[in-house]
Amino acid sequence: MTRGTGTTETGVPGAGVPKPEWGPPTETERLLHEAAAAGNRDAVLDALARSRLYVLVPRLHADTPGYAPPLVAQPDPVTPGRRCVTVLTSGTLPPWHPEWVFEATGLDELARRWPGGVRWLGVNPGTPYAVTLEAGPGRRRAWQKAHARSGGPQTGLLLTHRAGPMHGPLARGLALGGHLAVHNGLVWNDLGATYDGYSTDRARLRNPWRVLDRAAYRETLEALMTTQLVGRTYESVLGIRRTLAGRLGRTPTVPEWSAALTDALTRRQSSPSEAAEDHEALRLAVTYEDRLRADGALGADERIDTLAAFDYGRAVNVVRLALGARLCDPREAESAVLQIGALAGREYGSWAQFSLGYTLARVMHYDAEDSSGVTYQQSLAQHRILTQDPNSPYRNIPWS
Repeated sequence: MTRGTGTTETGVPGAGVPKPEWGPPTETERLLHEAAAAGNRDAVLDALARSRLYVLVPRLHADTPGYAPPLVAQPDPVTPGRRCVTVLTSGTLPPWHPEWVFEATGLDELARRWPGGVRWLGVNPGTPYAVTLEAGPGRRRAWQKAHARSGGPQTGLLLTHRAGPMHGPLARGLALGGHLAVHNGLVWNDLGATYDGYSTDRARLRNPWRVLDRAAYRETLEALMTTQLVGRTYESVLGIRRTLAGRLGRTPTVPEWSAALTDALTRRQSSPSEAAEDHEALRLAVTYEDRLRADGALGADERIDTLAAFDYGRAVNVVRLALGARLCDPREAESAVLQIGALAGREYGSWAQFSLGYTLARVMHYDAEDSSGVTYQQSLAQHRILTQDPNSPYRNIPWS
């Protein structure tokens, strides 16, 4: 294992040395740099095994169905005559480019797909976070052991890119997507070369969003920004309680809320199936608000009046996916995120209110698909990370 130095040309568009005052862009580069400086080979492998690694792919090839990018050896920029396969960690990816995209891989996949005759793996060449690893058969077995120890790229983490927006309207808008960023173990504040990886970004747009082109992306984004996808029934049922609370000057009891819902259904001449759906929505809201109160996330006298946060948070995620899939450019993505931030700012009064709205919507939405409680626990954990971690944007960016 050797450490790389200098600013030598790497063959990767835009790669270079981050400004020294920034420090390591993400936690991955910090761990990698410290392990390499200490000469701790196992710690280097553990840091890489827990991280997504990225391979540069020309978009022309990446758009080919079933295409798997080959691992191509390149000249080592530090050691003349040495050839190595080059990968980047997320914090060292170059700026967004319309024709050059990155596919995510992992240390175990590199070991399985390693090309014959290549003896070295170059990680982040030309940056202060560069390491070069021997890649003979024995070394590659150690990569797979590191993957087994770590379990692969980690999820459920709050990750920040130090070179990304940290304050101001753009950072505030990106932070609305924090729940999904934490869920997937991706940085929350980046509009760059990729979100999770080119093919993954495109796949996530196809399912569940059915987005295959720019027109479908714009249509889906508009639906999310106007909160058309959060669930008409859920929002209507919460709206009845909100209206009743305004008349009473207090939060209604569950029987009062249920009676008001029955009256509304009678006036609308709703069918039995529609009435059952509305009362089920009320039951879910009561059930999960009670669980949030029992877990200390929702105050005894607090209630959640709107689930719009679920659409706003997902809208930010769709923008980032579309940018990674090359269905929009950085200027368009930034404009959309700023719009989403402004909309959320008018709907909610604080980060805590926004996060609770997102959390309740998510657990209600997935209850019918998974009643095991796992989704609730994950959602609660994400809410706590975002509202309690001292490094969270929810603790460091003013809501308005």
